[in-house]
Formats: sequence, C-alpha cells, structure tokens
Amino acid sequence: MPGTVGSAVRCTDAHKGAGGMAEPEFRATGVRIGKRLRSLTRAGQVRISDGRLELLTSYGSEIDSAPVQAVRASKPWFGPEDRATADLNGKRYLLTLGDHDPAPGEPGPPAARRFIEAVRRAAGRGD
Repeated sequence: MPGTVGSAVRCTDAHKGAGGMAEPEFRATGVRIGKRLRSLTRAGQVRISDGRLELLTSYGSEIDSAPVQAVRASKPWFGPEDRATADLNGKRYLLTLGDHDPAPGEPGPPAARRFIEAVRRAAGRGD
C-alpha cells in the first residue's frame, strides 16, 4: 500500500563461538536511516554479523558497511531517546530505532541503547 511503512522487527543478540570467541549478532528492521537532513530509508535494516555493521534499505540493498571495529556508535547529545548515530567510512548516519524494546511478539525496532551496546560488544569495547 502506498504510504505504508512495514514495521516487522527481528532483533537478535546471538553469541556464536569460533575458537572460543563469542561474536554478538544484532539485526533490526523498520529502522529509519538518514544522513544529515536527508532520509535514505524509512524502513531500513541494521545488521551486525561476521564482524561487520551493515546498513541496508528495506529491499536489502546496501547503503553502507564497515568492520565493526571501525564504527563509532553513540547517542546524539540532544534529541529523542530513540535515536543513535553511527559513523562509518567517514559518514555519519542518524538511526531512528525505538525508545524502548518492544514487548515480545510486538512490532517495533529495538531500543537505540541496545544497538550501541551491540556495536561496542562486537568491537570488543563493551562490558
């Protein structure tokens, strides 16, 4: 339907080991991805797998990706709780996720805080 944005969400924080190293995995759909004042997609995907962070359109086309060690994720100083920034390859992206995690089985993107924690864990900088 025109003007309708899907909000199907799947978010996982799975740990799979390779040689004893646990690697976090994160996936969120229904994420608004923008660069400066320009919206790139209203229902994009954010994925961390195999040591890479990928920003994808709603159709699965890659917007940008980088090794997770080279990514800086943070909360904007001023702004709503549902936003996070991700710096990849010298570009800053504004991600609009959820301000709180949805209830199990409910649609909606995961909290921005969980995305930031997943990036830090995957890069080995987290708790």
